[in-house]
Amino acid sequence: MTEQMSAAHAARRRLPRDRLGHSYFKLFGASTISNLGDGIAMIAYPWLASALTRNALLIALVAVVQRLPWLLFSLPAGVITDRRDRRSLMVGANVMRTVLTIGVSFVVLARQGGLPGPDILGDPDVQLPTNVALYLMVLVATLFLGTAEVLYDNAAQTYLPAIVHADQLEKANGRLWSTEMVANTFAGPPLGAVLIAVAFSLPFFVDAGTFAVSAGLIALIPRSRVAETKSSRTQPSWRSELAEGVRWLWNHELLRPLAIILGFLNALGSMTMAILVLYAQEVLATSATEFALLGTGGAVGGLIGGWTASNISRRIGSGPSLYLTLLVGGVSAIIIGLANWWVVAWVMFGISTLTAVLWNVITVSLRQTIIPDHLLGRVNSVYRFFAWGMMPVGSIVGGVIVIVGDAAFTRETALRLPWLIAGSLYFVLFVFAAPKLTTAKIEAARAAVTA
Repeated sequence: MTEQMSAAHAARRRLPRDRLGHSYFKLFGASTISNLGDGIAMIAYPWLASALTRNALLIALVAVVQRLPWLLFSLPAGVITDRRDRRSLMVGANVMRTVLTIGVSFVVLARQGGLPGPDILGDPDVQLPTNVALYLMVLVATLFLGTAEVLYDNAAQTYLPAIVHADQLEKANGRLWSTEMVANTFAGPPLGAVLIAVAFSLPFFVDAGTFAVSAGLIALIPRSRVAETKSSRTQPSWRSELAEGVRWLWNHELLRPLAIILGFLNALGSMTMAILVLYAQEVLATSATEFALLGTGGAVGGLIGGWTASNISRRIGSGPSLYLTLLVGGVSAIIIGLANWWVVAWVMFGISTLTAVLWNVITVSLRQTIIPDHLLGRVNSVYRFFAWGMMPVGSIVGGVIVIVGDAAFTRETALRLPWLIAGSLYFVLFVFAAPKLTTAKIEAARAAVTA
């Protein structure tokens, strides 16, 4: 065992086994407040884009650009995470997001008087952006905000084992995921809708404030001894460090297929979510407030999933718990694709998000347990390269499906197609995934760490 690994294990042994600790709750508070801002942005950015264009491909392009950094930047972010103090990286990423979002706020403030009124939101014939410069600003802002998100999320997931004992990881992740879901999809979107009604620029200003508060809370967490040891060690080349992380993941018989399966799972989800704002407006006929409420179904499901995930996993096994995500995802996507009332979609979002949080709690805790600390940033980034890098691919596919469907069928049918196609493909993915994600294989991977 290297000096680096010895320091990490020693630091983890000093963490309390029976409670989460003060450092965790600072991170918990920082995550909650920044996710409230993300929930506000979840309404603000797509609603702003949909006020500029009704072209499904251009709307999907916003989601593509937001997720593109996971494809382009996640691998370098892993090396950075393993080289630097993870707490400082999280603070820096949130400061970057604060500055970027303030810039967006002032641009929107300067131009909000020229934004089109609500009448354009129901007109599918408005295909080209009504304000090209503002549309391009949305793309550039989401690209850089997505880059900061990659760095923050990778650092946060690899930082948690340094402040929470391994026995508490599922509990800690479950609490984080459930509260993040409440802030992100229950409290944030309705607040964003209210703020938009007051002024188009207001939600962006509030979003910037949440990132600033989050950065301040994380800065209050004491620097860990693991981080001090890491930052002082001699560092090999970027290429060799990155190759080490890639090899570790690719040679792991459980994490390799898990990353690939999650990549396709996220691609299917992105196919539908990329055009959700158009689907909600034109098929489900939602107002800005109803569109905001649509996401609260996911918040309810996420809250339940976060608080019950560890119990569900123990009762039915880790493997069947993961199967639920695939099967429920397929059923819910098809039902949403056939729905005419937004409340039906609300219920389906709740059920599918519950199982999605169950997946996240199990798999994130598994990675935090079985990946060595000195490799955690790199392996985590390689994993998320496969898992999240497929999101922009799925988003662009969703937009293309609508464009092609629009030429061959009615507009309504075209907007339903991504949901129906994605729902069918969930079941194909389940057939491939089930033999590879059994409880026995997951427990064997955990046991290998303590052997």
